[in-house]
Parts: sequence; C-alpha cells; structure tokens
Amino acid sequence: MGIDTAVRRAVFVDRDGVINRPIVRGGRPFAPANVEELEILPGVEEALTRLRAAGFLLVVVTNQPEVSRGTLSHAALDAMHAALRSALPLDDIRVCPHDDRDACDCRKPKPGMVLAAARELGISLARSYVVGDRWRDIAAGRTAGCVTIFVDCGYDEPRPDGAAVTVRSLAEAAEWILSQ
Repeated sequence: MGIDTAVRRAVFVDRDGVINRPIVRGGRPFAPANVEELEILPGVEEALTRLRAAGFLLVVVTNQPEVSRGTLSHAALDAMHAALRSALPLDDIRVCPHDDRDACDCRKPKPGMVLAAARELGISLARSYVVGDRWRDIAAGRTAGCVTIFVDCGYDEPRPDGAAVTVRSLAEAAEWILSQ
C-alpha cells in the first residue's frame, strides 16, 4: 500500500448491532426494515461524542444486502441514515448495497468501504479502529490494517478471528480505544 502519510484517525463503526439494535431471528441478526424499527442502542451517542472529542472521525461502514435482494428500498435506507445523522455525531456513512453474488469490492469482509473512506478523508488506517459485531467486520478491518474490536452480541454464528479485544457494546469499545 505504500507509506501512510495520512494523519487523521478514525473509528469505523458497523451499523446493525453496534449503533442500532438488530432484529434477531433464530440467533442471527438482521437489519431493521424502516426508520420505525431503527432503535439506537443505549450509550451509543455518548460513546461517539467522546470519540469525536478525542479527535476521531466517525465513519459508519455497513453492508445492506437487502437493497440488492429487493427487500429494502433506497428510500427506506436513506431515511434510516438521515435519522442516524440527525441523532449522532457521524462524519460519514458508507453503504454496500450488494449481496455476496455481486462480487463487489465494498462488501465486507472486503475492505473497500474502509479503504475508500481513508483515501477520501485522509485517514491513517494504522492509527484507526474498526468496531463490528460480526466476523465480516473484523476481517475487513484487519485487511485494511486497522485495529479491530469485536462487539460480542451473542449471535448463533461463528466468532471472528484476530480482534484486538472483545467487548459487549460500543461504549466499552470507546472506553478501550480512549485508553490506548
């Protein structure tokens, strides 16, 4: 990748399960279908505010394959993100609307969303963090060269390999980041 001359630090945060409550069915998490189902988790606003005050850019990176599958409209997705932007101190929201079969570069576990945001916003990946609740988030962060933090929500699915730390919430993740 060459020499990292960027100086800005960021916390890349997954959306469903980290910022907002997922819809859990059969032990697996699913995205809310509309703004009415979107519920920001306790402690998220405070955690993001503390990270922002410490100088971090805050970038949401989220897979939303329901768009490609035709079960989530762009309008519903835009409404949810407008609600998040109005409630939380976010600098950017990056979305992959594709499904695995689309073989895009942006769908986590590929690091495309993180890499594009870093290029466009002048972010040092080595000085940044990825916080996620699924193996795809951790794999994307590790591939991008960020420190990774796994939010263990107790889903009935494989746990990720190689996270720097495992926590139970974004608030715990922020506490750990700020202690580094």
